[in-house]
Amino acid sequence: MKQIIQDLKGGNTILEEVPVPQVKKGAVLIKTTRSLVSLGTERMLVEFSKANFLQKAKQQPDKVKMVLDKIKTDGLKPTLDAVFNKLNQPLPLGYCNVGEVVEVGKNVTTFKVGDRVASNGPHAEYVLVPENLVARIPDNVSDEEASFTVIGSIGLQGIRLLEPTFGETIVVVGLGLIGLVTAELLKSNGCNVIGFDFDQSKVDIAKEKGIIAINPGQGTDQVKFVESYTNGIGADGVIITASNKSNEIISQSAQMCRKRGRVILVGVIGLDISRADFYTKEISFQVSCSYGPGRYDDNYEQKGIDYPIGFVRWTEKRNFQAILNAMSNGSLNVKPLISERISLADYDKIYGNMKESKSIASILEYKSNEELSRTVKVISKSFKHSKGVVGIIGAGNFTSATLLPNLKKTDASIKYIASSGGLSSTTMAKQHKIANSTTDYQEMLKDEDVDVIMITTKHNSHAKMVIESLNAGKHVFVEKPLALNEDELNNVIEVYNKQEKSISVGFNRRFAPFAKEMKKALGAADAPINIIATMNAGYIPADVWVHDMEIGGGRIIGEACHFIDLCTFFTGSKVIAVCMNSMGKNPQENTDNATILLKYENGSSAVINYFSNGSKSYSKERLEIYSDERTMVMDNWRKLKTFGFKKGINTSAKQDKGHLNQFKELITQQKTGGDPIIPFEEIVNTTQASFAAIESLKNNGWVYLD
Repeated sequence: MKQIIQDLKGGNTILEEVPVPQVKKGAVLIKTTRSLVSLGTERMLVEFSKANFLQKAKQQPDKVKMVLDKIKTDGLKPTLDAVFNKLNQPLPLGYCNVGEVVEVGKNVTTFKVGDRVASNGPHAEYVLVPENLVARIPDNVSDEEASFTVIGSIGLQGIRLLEPTFGETIVVVGLGLIGLVTAELLKSNGCNVIGFDFDQSKVDIAKEKGIIAINPGQGTDQVKFVESYTNGIGADGVIITASNKSNEIISQSAQMCRKRGRVILVGVIGLDISRADFYTKEISFQVSCSYGPGRYDDNYEQKGIDYPIGFVRWTEKRNFQAILNAMSNGSLNVKPLISERISLADYDKIYGNMKESKSIASILEYKSNEELSRTVKVISKSFKHSKGVVGIIGAGNFTSATLLPNLKKTDASIKYIASSGGLSSTTMAKQHKIANSTTDYQEMLKDEDVDVIMITTKHNSHAKMVIESLNAGKHVFVEKPLALNEDELNNVIEVYNKQEKSISVGFNRRFAPFAKEMKKALGAADAPINIIATMNAGYIPADVWVHDMEIGGGRIIGEACHFIDLCTFFTGSKVIAVCMNSMGKNPQENTDNATILLKYENGSSAVINYFSNGSKSYSKERLEIYSDERTMVMDNWRKLKTFGFKKGINTSAKQDKGHLNQFKELITQQKTGGDPIIPFEEIVNTTQASFAAIESLKNNGWVYLD
């Protein structure tokens, strides 16, 4: 299928060939017939991508600070690599989609194949959208009209926050696409509506809809006009739908309000607010969030958990339905807003010069009769009789920033890369000359050429995909963790014991050059050692999937396992007991600020401090080892110093966490044979120890491993 994407680095808008998304639980697959180009929002993205690096930095000062902090801790090159990796990931454009449901995912109850629907899907021939972001289209509303659903909902949510009553005077600043829809909805709500815009063509359309519309560019003072129209009282409320960096808009909006008036921001403007403008009249100000309640809430959008209508009357989906009903009953007429109709193949007529475009609404028309294709051949390669042929499941940030750049330096031959949506895998396939991009990873499991499956998806899919890969006769590399609970782990062990295939987990720290040097310096003696390992892991917001125990497993199981494995590597022994404590009055609720104690079979002891409340400018990882009146200290994989050793070490190097060595050893092992790069029993022991840490926290005591 074809999809419009924006190249953030080069500034090009591209019609890309990508595989059709695989239908998922709680979502529907839609074959697109129309989509609407939101010129305001999409123009900002296009113009941002065309800016040079300095201009991009000026537009995102918060990101610049993050980059500077990362340079302090990780060094210049790793930071630049991370920045350029982000810029190499294109953005899908569009969020106003209409089409026909062609596949329905498990647990979807409100849609069936053949339904005409509107959604926030991108500009693509097929889109996969969660059920709560889809609304059925009334029979008397055309696909073309329905493509305004999401735009209308953005305006409607601003109105709902304003809470206008019949007869109030409301000002709409900015009569672009969202502004015109907002003004018409306000008029239908019984309000007196005044609209301002510097584009006369938009002012004329508003006037035709019965709106009092003014072009300030012709000399009208906006504040004085509103005062005069309201007999000196002022507007009851202002909705700002303009896009402008000026701070004048927010100031004028306050000035034109009556005492205790309301200002709602829907657009993007300068927000250097003058206290005096708002203070004397006690004016309230609020920013509207997109389509309404539920937006950016994964429980609502991705998991399909609706808000009870008795408590949240208007969710984003119910706003979609309200807009469609307004079109159906004639209270919202969007046809006059359509400036042009362009076929998808001619997309560049819209995107070629958006900066100069005077269009209000551009409609993309889709006429694809292509069959569903979930695998796209990117380049032709032969893999017959080769060993170490790789298929990658997962095309997220780890794959793009770490896995693929390091695999490129090995002898690996990559035949497939899979992602759920198809865009990210296709982008990476082109960048790294991978033969095929797919949204159906079963294709690589069936392919006899593929020896090794690499899994880098979300944590809750790891165990399932490992088992599927082993049963398909493949060797497996899975980014940590191997499993999220004992049942998953036991199922993996059972299948592993039946298959003569290896499992490797992404415990890369033990392969780092400094780790190898430290292990060598410790010597082969089985004497017990003491380890203090500190991870200044950094704060992750509570709503990120990593914290969800069912999806990410939490940060101990999902991330701290790295250092459990590293401690095991240095001790040369296995964990036999675990005790974990965490910060706060309710320690069981705070697993990302915790201290883990590990006891080993050979008498070694390790303390892992896993903290998220430290400074970003401090080293992210630090390791201290004490043994036989000797000490070694490793700082952030950049510095290593020893004390008490006959041959002392005091060295610095560029940061290397062991990924390259890990993948080199893995591919060599797959091609030439030999023992797994990490003994499976150590992988199991580390995984069990991470589970025991959580159990220890719950039970407030030591947990002993079998």
